[in-house]
Parts: sequence; structure tokens; C-alpha cells
Amino acid sequence: MNSSALLTRQKLLKIIKNPWCPKHTTLQFPHALIQNSFSFLGDSRYSSESTKFPEYQMPSVTWGVVQGRKEKLVNRVKICDYLKALGIIPDELENLELPSTVQVMSERVQFLQKLGLTIDDINEYPLMLGCSMRKNMIPVLGYLEKMGIPKPKLGEFVKNYPQVLHTSVVVELAPVIKFLRGLDVDKQDIGYVLHKYPELLGFKLEGTMSTSVAYLVSIGVSPRDIGPMVTQYPYFLGMRVGTVIKPLVDYLVSLGLPKKILARMLEKRAYILGYDLEETVKPNVDCLISFGIRKEAIASVIAQYPQILGLPLKAKLSSQQYFFNLKLKIDPDGFAQIIEKMPQIASLNQHVLMKSIEFLSGRGLPLEDVAKMVMKCPQLVALRIELLKKSYYYFKTEMGRPVKELVEFPEYFTYSLESRIKPRYTKLQSKGIRCSLNWFLNCSDQRFEERLQGDYIESESLGPTFCMGGKLELPGNDVVSDEEDESDDEVLYKRTVSL
Repeated sequence: MNSSALLTRQKLLKIIKNPWCPKHTTLQFPHALIQNSFSFLGDSRYSSESTKFPEYQMPSVTWGVVQGRKEKLVNRVKICDYLKALGIIPDELENLELPSTVQVMSERVQFLQKLGLTIDDINEYPLMLGCSMRKNMIPVLGYLEKMGIPKPKLGEFVKNYPQVLHTSVVVELAPVIKFLRGLDVDKQDIGYVLHKYPELLGFKLEGTMSTSVAYLVSIGVSPRDIGPMVTQYPYFLGMRVGTVIKPLVDYLVSLGLPKKILARMLEKRAYILGYDLEETVKPNVDCLISFGIRKEAIASVIAQYPQILGLPLKAKLSSQQYFFNLKLKIDPDGFAQIIEKMPQIASLNQHVLMKSIEFLSGRGLPLEDVAKMVMKCPQLVALRIELLKKSYYYFKTEMGRPVKELVEFPEYFTYSLESRIKPRYTKLQSKGIRCSLNWFLNCSDQRFEERLQGDYIESESLGPTFCMGGKLELPGNDVVSDEEDESDDEVLYKRTVSL
């Protein structure tokens, strides 16, 4: 290499390291470019021309880079000033690539405002200003609208989950929709699910969502019910199996709930998965025990009324216990029996309870007898007054029986007047049979017909224990129902789904 080329190489290095040249400017020269420059300067064919105006030629290259960056910096300052003037704090945008002009940024802000977002909303997540309208906002929002999110609600959707503006329709959004459809979520429900839980669009398919579904299926949840569960409570797709879902399932199973029954409960009420195990579920179970509910009855209570696990239970039970003691003189033990038979009592409005009590006491029944009836059949206080009246007046006018029979068998009011009481009583009348309410009502249609054909009236027990939605259990484990060979699990299931 000749001396002229050496001199030019040294001047190039001096220029690149020039103090007035910003430190990062040197990064604009790729290694290959510098090598090529050196080769170019070392070529004898160009050495004479290169050395004529060395100070002009190379600084012109460096100066062009500085000018571009300088212009960018100036525009960035202008954009930040514009945002500040609107009340937007641009601090979080420091490392974000912004548009080249204030005009482009202005279009983005106006677009977001037309969606319904306020300046405060933008300040909650200013990174949305880094999204291109053409490449990000319009394609994403257009796809969401196509998936069922109404146009007027798009602004609310972006407000709740602004990160969606950074996503790719093809790479991120479409696969999630395909996954939901694969779970049998109805197409018309997709928009509802996304609006309810927009964070779904940010989940990885092979991660939490797939694991949650697989675990629920493994404990007995029917795959065809996963779709309705997602529509009802999509949040379980974001729950970790090991730290949230499995511990809750294990705890409920430990209380005596078979997994099969628990699976049926979750199919109907997926929101149970959202109850916090340590802060809500366990304290509520302890609360039930503290109010006298037997440990062996806890599973039945939960199966009948799963929502009881998520209530502010101590306050509700205290209020209802006081009510029953005040109005009917029912002691804590009696109240515990009522809750075991009908845990929904914990949530019923006391004005509703009072209507039934007033109706029964208004028929000449002493409060002591009303209390006995309620303890034996708590469903009385939840029945509509119209039904109570119709059944009572049929009992008095058509059947002509003494009121004390209602005290002995208050379950009479829980049977359908038109489909059971009237038809059966008519048949009894036609055969001239006189029997108790228990005998002709507390049995299946088949058993009733067999009794009508019998030559004698079989002896009666002291009376059944009634559990709404389940079977009538007679003393001596003699169970009467339409399905004579049901398992205990199926009994518990009926109690679950009937309420």
C-alpha cells in the first residue's frame, strides 16, 4: 500500500472517531463497508483521486448520517411536545420507534379517540402510540369486529386490553380463535368470550390453556361441555393447574365429593374454579362446621348449593340464624338441620321467608307447628305464595283433611298440584281408599299403581326426610324414587343439577 493510501486510511479513522461525531454514529458503518473503504483506498487506480479531496469526500458520508439522525431527533422532540400539549406523558415512549412526523402521530391519537379512548386511557398504556394504523390498528380491530365484537365496543376492548394492538392477526389472533372453536365454543359466542376475557388473545396455545382443558377432562369433565364452560367462565383457561385448579379439586374431593360429581358441578358452574381456596373456600367450610353442620354433610351441602363456597358466609348465616330464632324460636341445632337440607336458605331474602311463614301461621297453625314444618321441609319458605295457596285450598276444600296432617307431612306443598296431587287423589277416591298424604304422594308412579292394586295398605314409617332435587329417604335405608337402583353418586348429582 502506498503512502497516499496510508494517509487517507488514517484520515478516515480520524473522521470516524471525530469528537463532534456522535458516538453512536460510528455504528452506522458496517464492518464490511469499512473494509471495502480501506480496499477502495488501497487501490492504486483510485488513490490519486481519493487524495485530492479527502476532507470533502469522507466527511460528506458521515455528515449525511448525522443529518438524518439529527432530523429524527428534532422530529421526536416535536412529537413529544405535541403529546405533552394534549396531556399525554411521553416518558414511556423513550425507547419506542415513533412516526416520522407530528402529522402521523396526530392521526394515531385521533383514531384512538374516535374509538372512544380518552387521554387518560392513552396515558394508562402510552405504548399503543407506537402501533401503526395501517399495519396494526386497522387489521386487528377489523378482525375483532369480524369475530363478533360490536364496533361500538372496540374502544372498550382496547381500553381493557391495549396490548392487542401489538399482535399479528395471522400469527397470534387467528390461532387462538381456532383453538376456541376447537373447544366447541359456538361461533356466535366468540365475541362474548373475548370481550369478557380479552387476555386470552395473549396466551400461548401449548401453555396454560391446553393444560387446563386437559386436566379438567382427566377428572371427568365431558369434552363437549368444555365449550359451554368457556362461554360461561373463560377465566379458567388462564388458571395454572398445579397452583390453582388441582389444589381446589383435591380439597373438595377430600370433603367427600366424588370426582364424578365434582366434574358435573364444574360443567354447570365453571365459576367455582374462580373461588380462592385459601381465602374463601376453606374459611367457608370451616364456617359451616362452626354453625353446626356435620362434617359428613358438607359434601351434600356443597353439591346442593355450590355457590355457598364463594359467599360472605359468616355474615349471611349469622343473619339467617338470628331470623329463624326470632320468628320461629328455632335453636342453632335446628338451624343447622335446615341448612343441611336446604343450604340455599343462606342467601334467601328474609322478606321472602317471612311471606311463607305468615301464610302458614295465618291458616291457624301455631308458630311451634310452623317451626316443625320448616325444620322438616325447609323448601316451604322458598315456595311461591300462589302455589302454597292453591295446594292448601285444595287440601281443605276437596280433600277435607285436618291441618295437623300438613304438620306431619309438610312435603305435601312441594308436590305438583296438577300433575301429582289431583290425579292420585282422584284415583284414591274412585277406589274408596283412605290413606295418609305420605302414603300416596311419597312414591313413584309405578309404586303408586302397585299400591292401588294391593289388597292392603302397607304400614307407614314415621315420615321421609326431604332433600330438594334428590330422593326421599325413609328410615331403614328404604329409598323411594323413580330410579330404584341409583348409586349414591347419582343421587348427589341430581341434587347438584336440579338447583
